[in-house]
Amino acid sequence: VREMLTGGPLDVLTGDYLAELTMLILGRDRQRHPDRGYARTFLRQLEENLGLAVDRGVRIVTNAGGLNPAGLADAIRELAAKAGVPVRVAHVEGDDLLARRGAPGDFGAPADPGWSGDPGQVAALGRTVDGWGPEVLTANAYLGGGGIAACLRAGAQVVVTGRVTDAALVSGAAAAHFGWRPQDLDQLAGAVVAGHVLECGAQATGGNYAFFGAHDVRRPGFPLAEIAVDGSSVITKHPGTGGAVTPGTVTAQLLYETAGARYAGPDVTARLDTVRLTADGADRVRIEGVRGEAPPPSLKAGLTRLGGWRNEVTFVLTGLDIDAKAELVRAQMAAAFDTAGRRPAEVRWTLARTDHADAAVQEEASALLRLVVRDADPAAVGRVVSGAAVELALGSYPGFHVTAPPGKGDPYGVFEAVAVDRAAVPHLAVLPDGTRVYVQPPEETRELARLPDPPLPPPLDPGLPVRRAPLGRVAGARSGDKGGSANVGVWVGTDQAWRWLVHELTVERFRQLLPETAGLPVDRHVLPRLRALNFVVDGLLGEGVAAQARFDPQAKAVGEWLRSRYLEIPEVLL
Repeated sequence: VREMLTGGPLDVLTGDYLAELTMLILGRDRQRHPDRGYARTFLRQLEENLGLAVDRGVRIVTNAGGLNPAGLADAIRELAAKAGVPVRVAHVEGDDLLARRGAPGDFGAPADPGWSGDPGQVAALGRTVDGWGPEVLTANAYLGGGGIAACLRAGAQVVVTGRVTDAALVSGAAAAHFGWRPQDLDQLAGAVVAGHVLECGAQATGGNYAFFGAHDVRRPGFPLAEIAVDGSSVITKHPGTGGAVTPGTVTAQLLYETAGARYAGPDVTARLDTVRLTADGADRVRIEGVRGEAPPPSLKAGLTRLGGWRNEVTFVLTGLDIDAKAELVRAQMAAAFDTAGRRPAEVRWTLARTDHADAAVQEEASALLRLVVRDADPAAVGRVVSGAAVELALGSYPGFHVTAPPGKGDPYGVFEAVAVDRAAVPHLAVLPDGTRVYVQPPEETRELARLPDPPLPPPLDPGLPVRRAPLGRVAGARSGDKGGSANVGVWVGTDQAWRWLVHELTVERFRQLLPETAGLPVDRHVLPRLRALNFVVDGLLGEGVAAQARFDPQAKAVGEWLRSRYLEIPEVLL
């Protein structure tokens, strides 16, 4: 925060604190402490920087309010009073659907002047919330930037929200500054794209970048966007900060956790197939040409629930006969479950062959055999598992040891995305003077159908000499999670490489290169202006990051796995 406030000119500082997993963590925090449920990290950051922000006239917009934006707003006022820094604080609420669990009338107008939701829709949402069941820990609709804009227009210096889309922090601020209306779709779409680039901080300035060796990324700075009245922007960073802003780093972040050409949000649907990126000087990339369409009629809502209990043990297998050693452990653990008379509902084994033959270092001679168990009953994953593993220590394969002592098991969470009727979700701005303003939903919405893939460029000459090499020699990739699905964006830097990639990396070839995806639905989306393909793999992550269904539970490194795979590449590209 201090680096952004002191490094150069800034109008608005935004902070994104809410990942899908964070909502589960905040939900458990709220269970223990009903007055919490917000990101206390932000409050600690503000203690040393609030006065600096006020002195420099920088407004702050953050979703750190999590499940309790009103509570965080009060905490900020208390902090400001103690510090002697007068500050106008506002907040946005209405996203927390469980706060309105109960009688459908709880969604109604008495506390919300201006609320005009149709009673039938309100009642339907009330039944929906009750139908989710008592095990749902959090349920939050993703709101847009309208409430943020209303708070800023009313003079707020700090705006706190709950669950809004990540990009809304930027688009709401831009809408307030330029006076954009809900029907200014192209401008809003441009700001949403800028917001998506900024949302993951240093990922736009060389962090987690496929070609990290091209820049000094030991301590990348944070990105900022210079936004114009037409919605175009320039992505850059403060002078003297590390990392780099290039068309490649911006492309990587544009592809992160997106899917097709239509990037749907509560305020606007941004057309990613219209985005044009151009270098605009050192560490400056211009984004322009973004077109916007009406948003969908429903809002996305994220649900988290406790899915059950899990435990894991990682056995270290060293030296010779790795497969036989692994088979022995599996058989012994299965026999122990049978003897105990209780087998966990889900038992999953994975063997990572990290071992090398004739290794000079013991760790390099070792493979990892990972056991993960799940069950609704904590007793089924506790002593039954840890006791069995410990009791094998002197009676199993030679060299037996584990990476850590097995524990009693822990609860795991499940994330689910559902659609809710936007008319039944009150989007409320609570202004600095306490006035509650209802943010009207967009007048026009539209059901989104997938766009047909655009025409493809001609392939390269099939007679060109080829060489077997890793895909990453010519292509970058960035991957991430959305619930139980993973996305893998792949891009190249030249038209010639694009002509090869778009014909070579089909869904079939993608599945061949990543065998874990072979039995799962895979969609390929083509984005020619970015020279990029975006693959969405449904179900790769099971029930989401909190369920930890696989070794890489957020699919952060799937793109790098893909880049490491070998295929026949034309030598002219190498």
